[in-house]
Amino acid sequence: MEVIVPILVQLIAGGAGGNVIGQLAKQLNLGTAGNSIVGAIGGLAGTWLAGMIPGLDSLVGAAAGAAGTTGGLDFGALAGQGATGLIGGGLLTAIAGIIKSAMAKA
Repeated sequence: MEVIVPILVQLIAGGAGGNVIGQLAKQLNLGTAGNSIVGAIGGLAGTWLAGMIPGLDSLVGAAAGAAGTTGGLDFGALAGQGATGLIGGGLLTAIAGIIKSAMAKA
């Protein structure tokens, strides 16, 4: 259970980030399903990449104890994973939208 919750947070935050970018920048919109799927993948990838950057690894890792630990889940780490998932999902959706727009012009 402790492994599944962070992954769900990353997927949901990434999907939300993808949909926010799709709504803010209409030329990058992939549709609701496309934004959600690409955003969820970006949420996972963004959190994984953030964990590899020195200094951010403690934000998204199990050692981030900013909000304390309750019931085996570190809410500080979950918040960090949600934030990086949101950003990663938005970035990957924007990149996919730029590629889609460029291919449509060609």
